[in-house]
Amino acid sequence: MPPNSQSPHKIDRTDRRILDALQRDGSLNNQQLAEAVDLSPSPCLRRVRALEAAGIIRQRVTVLDHKKLGLSLTAIILIGMDRHTPERFEAFEQQVAQYPEVQECYLITGQDADYMLKVVVPDMDHYHHFLLNQITRIPGVSGVHSSFVLRRVIDSTALPLKYLESF
Repeated sequence: MPPNSQSPHKIDRTDRRILDALQRDGSLNNQQLAEAVDLSPSPCLRRVRALEAAGIIRQRVTVLDHKKLGLSLTAIILIGMDRHTPERFEAFEQQVAQYPEVQECYLITGQDADYMLKVVVPDMDHYHHFLLNQITRIPGVSGVHSSFVLRRVIDSTALPLKYLESF
C-alpha cells in the first residue's frame, strides 16, 4: 500500500464489476445492475449499500453536455497566492466553492502556482468578467495564468479500477 494512503475498503471481483457498471451508467436500477454483474437483486443491493456506507460510492450524477447547453469555453486557471497560510488557503477554497463556474479546484505543487481550477463558461466575455470580478478579487490571489481548452481528448469521470485487484 502506498505511504500515507487511507486503509482501503476490501473490494472483491464482484464489487469491482458493480463499480465498473455504475461508473458507465449511474442510472441503472438495482434489477438492471444485478443482471449486469450476474447477481440476484438482494445481494446486489446489499453490496451497493455497503459500498455507499464505506464512502466508496459518494453520489450518482448525470453528466451534461456542456456545449449543447451553451457552455463552450473551458479554461484551466493556475492561481498563485501571496501567503501560504492555512487561513489564506481556507478562505480561498471557501470562496471558489461558491462559484458554479468552477468544476474542479486542486491545491497543487510543482508549478509556479498554488491552485489549479477548471472553469466552464459560455464564452470569452463571460470568462473575462468571471476572472476580473470574482477570481482576482479573492483576498490573497497574487497571480493568475489562464489556458483554454481547444478540444477534450479524454473526458471521463471513471476511476481506473484495475488497481483494485491488489487489495
